[in-house]
Amino acid sequence: MNNQNRLRSLPAIGKLLHHDLIKTRFSETSHQLLVSALTDTLSHIRRQAQSCDIDDDAWVEMASVERIADMTEHWLQRRLSPQLRPVINLTGTIIHTNLGRAPLSRRALEAVVNVAQGYSNLEFDIPSGERGSRHSHVESLLCELTGAEAGIAVNNNAAAVLLVLSTLGAGGDGIVSRGQLVEIGGSFRIPDIMALSGVRLVEVGTTNKTRIDDYVQAISDQTRLILRVHTSNYRIIGFTEQPEREALAAAAQDHGVVFYEDLGSGALFDYTERGIGDEPTVPECIHSGVDVVSFSGDKLLGGPQAGMIVGRKKWIDAMKKHPLARALRLDKMTLAALENTLLDHLDEKLTEREVPVVRMITAPYAEVAARAEQLAQVIRLHSQLGVLMDVEVGDSESTIGGGAFPGETLPTRILTVQVSGISAEDLAAELRTLPERAIISRVHRGHVTWDVRTLLPGQEDLLVEALLQWAQRR
Repeated sequence: MNNQNRLRSLPAIGKLLHHDLIKTRFSETSHQLLVSALTDTLSHIRRQAQSCDIDDDAWVEMASVERIADMTEHWLQRRLSPQLRPVINLTGTIIHTNLGRAPLSRRALEAVVNVAQGYSNLEFDIPSGERGSRHSHVESLLCELTGAEAGIAVNNNAAAVLLVLSTLGAGGDGIVSRGQLVEIGGSFRIPDIMALSGVRLVEVGTTNKTRIDDYVQAISDQTRLILRVHTSNYRIIGFTEQPEREALAAAAQDHGVVFYEDLGSGALFDYTERGIGDEPTVPECIHSGVDVVSFSGDKLLGGPQAGMIVGRKKWIDAMKKHPLARALRLDKMTLAALENTLLDHLDEKLTEREVPVVRMITAPYAEVAARAEQLAQVIRLHSQLGVLMDVEVGDSESTIGGGAFPGETLPTRILTVQVSGISAEDLAAELRTLPERAIISRVHRGHVTWDVRTLLPGQEDLLVEALLQWAQRR
């Protein structure tokens, strides 16, 4: 039978829709979705017939209603499965932008579910029975944790920068050191966002050296603010100089302009006390005299995507009234996650124990090493995995990621995994595309490596289960 006759022999969609097998198997599927599924299934069969050498017996099986029903069911399963799904992060990058940045704490997760499954007091003041403000759910916590007079949260830190500049700088000049004209990511550049906000950029100093006099000499009647951008995703080292925050705060106050710092990753937890980096905290900035500080929620804070703005009350109040504030406001689920993440930060011991990002960053080497050895032993002793996989444990370095702590690494122990007859790249791809649970590995020097620092508690069983599913297919 030639291809044309084969294609003519395929049952029409109308005929399939009235077939007893199709009607029975897809009785709960809407007519429109079923038509789409059958159309795509038949198109796939036609393409196969035209591109492959298929004998008559194979074609009869392929074109049977039973096979079409199976393929249609598979199509529906794929179509109705969400694209956004959880993965197992074994890369050793803690705040992995492509993998969703910060995992939420247990308290934050529970709060999201509780608020999302029904009604809430999002903008309702329960004591008075009157309309309330959604800002109230996090503002007092932001003030308590940072020492600021007031605070507001919007949907990310880029939005926070836009709101600050649009409110406090529009129509005037903004002074920035040439060493801080950064690109944050995704082509988000400080000069571009200043232009969008209506702020004229005044560059001072040089890439490596900017002094307090450079700022003071640039201040004019048109100056609205001094902008300091924390270079959290890169470092300029060597022959460098930047004025201290206190000096900039004094200069801004003397000349009646706003001193605003975009802190970027923005930590509330003091990692320097654990010997990790020298990242400034938000309270440090406020106590140094900065008028307004903005920072992210889903980086070092360890919460949901959000942009926090804290500082002097008169400036925060002005931002709350700006038209952009409504466009950039947070929804109830993000507010629930953010409020409970901030509650986790009220007790430093609780923060280190319950906030996943903080816990992973501060996890001692010995703890990570013990987990690595335990996982390696489970794989080696397993009847199926132990035969397939050659696993070795060795030293390496984890990265914090998320544009935080540039150049800073954490000592860790990794598993190096090899499977006979398959390259590291192909093995990583197979594990990455597992339908049950994608395993995201790192390929380094021709080997697949797994860093258990980013393996969340309780994911060991999920990992082994996913590996078993992979092994059974080989």
